[in-house]
Amino acid sequence: MVNPLWRTGTIEKKQKGANQQVLDKLKVERERGITVKAQTASMTLKNAGHQYLLNLIDTPGHVDFAWEVSRSLAACQGALLLVDATQGIQAQSISVFHVARDRGLKIIPVLNKIDLPAAQPEIIAAQMESTFGIDPAECIPISAKTGKGVEAVLQAIIDRIPPPTGEFSAPLKAFLFDSSYDRYRGVISLVNIQSGILRKGDKIASCHTRKKYEVVDLGIMHPEEIPTASLRPGQVGYVACNMKESSEAHIGDTLHRVGEPVEPMPGFKPAKAMVYAGIYPIDSNDFPKLEESIKRLTLTDRSVEVTRESSTALGQGCRLGFLGTLHMDVFRQRLEDEYDANIIITAPTVPYKVVYWDRTVTVSNPTDFPDVTDVAARVREIQEPIVKASIISPQEYLGDMMDLCYQHRAENLDVKYLDVSGMASSRAILTCTIPLTEIVSDFFDRLKSRSSGFASFDYEDAGYQRSNMVKMVFLLNNKPVDALALIVHRTVEQEVGRAWVKKLHKVIPRQLFEVPIQAAVGRRIVARETLSALRADVTAGLYGGHYERKLKHLVNQKEGKKRMKRIGSVELPQEAFFDILRTKT
Repeated sequence: MVNPLWRTGTIEKKQKGANQQVLDKLKVERERGITVKAQTASMTLKNAGHQYLLNLIDTPGHVDFAWEVSRSLAACQGALLLVDATQGIQAQSISVFHVARDRGLKIIPVLNKIDLPAAQPEIIAAQMESTFGIDPAECIPISAKTGKGVEAVLQAIIDRIPPPTGEFSAPLKAFLFDSSYDRYRGVISLVNIQSGILRKGDKIASCHTRKKYEVVDLGIMHPEEIPTASLRPGQVGYVACNMKESSEAHIGDTLHRVGEPVEPMPGFKPAKAMVYAGIYPIDSNDFPKLEESIKRLTLTDRSVEVTRESSTALGQGCRLGFLGTLHMDVFRQRLEDEYDANIIITAPTVPYKVVYWDRTVTVSNPTDFPDVTDVAARVREIQEPIVKASIISPQEYLGDMMDLCYQHRAENLDVKYLDVSGMASSRAILTCTIPLTEIVSDFFDRLKSRSSGFASFDYEDAGYQRSNMVKMVFLLNNKPVDALALIVHRTVEQEVGRAWVKKLHKVIPRQLFEVPIQAAVGRRIVARETLSALRADVTAGLYGGHYERKLKHLVNQKEGKKRMKRIGSVELPQEAFFDILRTKT
């Protein structure tokens, strides 16, 4: 993406040895080397005596940020399908391709990294023909590092992608596809002008909320904000209109001029959360600040669901729904980086359906999940979410990939080779249905480890299926700790229980009495560790005297410890929760 910005003069060319991550504006993006937030960049290009304005949107590639890709494509007329010439087609590329094709976008295939010794552009182009039906002659070989082929990409954008068709004289229709928050200007909306002209001072209204605003500032992203006099059909730009509340900027909304109503655009399907976790402040007094920080951050990421919740152990907090575990981890890091939040995040869980005899309830919090005794008496069945997973892997790792899937309760495995006419296929695509709860732990890490980093993974929702899930609670001195409750499959209850009680045994401070740490499913204990009492020489101060006096003192000490164990409570400090929840089982 950056090379076209140099070639069009949008940014200055980097100095030798410098690494300008121009479009990776977030700290988490620069540290991890991934894109998590779609970024807009407008550039001007002189070609054959004409001057063109190109509006490009750089989108993430990971499946957890598919929402960013979906709403960005809605503001475009075409898409660049970027494929690594050394590794070939990735699983997520297939799903994004189908989304772009369903929206009717013109797709330009691009093969990157052709300068590397391991590049195989002819073979990868043949794979693209087999997988996508793309003519290899349409593929543009480039090297983003050296700049080779970049001019051909810019020329293809002009030649192959149709220009916007909006009329200048038509009523204003602006499509709101992204937003952010500025503490001085309020909500900043990113819009795509479908028709009409938007100027500073115009009175506009929302089709969704019916609220009215006055445009106080507008411009284009170049890639930073550059104020302009107006935004015209086909342009993508930012608008500040004294919108104060985050909830007013509805992604997919249509804006129009006051008194000139228009037919609203279709918008988007609401993002469906796949993973839930609780977020709590380490200091309970910081909850109002944390809640406000979450509200501001969700303005730039509308795929996050937020509800309040409370825990007897952790106090007041929020229950958040994410599109995946990477999405959850990035959100946590952004809270810490951008809002200086000190937080505890609970173990991720997925939404289950509890089918009673008279109703069906969706449960995402383990504390609300029915106990085993309730399941036997009042619940007809438990359903867990499943996904259709796709893994693209080199052929030599295919056996390891199949074994990994079977270990995580995968079903309906199917293998197809990415056939290349006249050439031996070296890559295969494995599809299966797998429970969502199995891939929110360490599945992705194990997949990369077993494939030496060459396999790619993607998934899509496949509904619910009946499953034997149970609620596991953890007891400290026979008292349950609600914040640590888990929902596990019956086949792994002992394995998970043992792992968690060992973690608790390491982090819980020792008491003056012996503390049993237990994992229980219903009334049945599946794992136990015992935290020994603090030991002291209780007769150290008893010099002289008869031995019976010392013996009586020892007996009194033991009776006191028994009584303390019977009525004493074990307080699990916040630091212990942080240690437990930040490490994997």
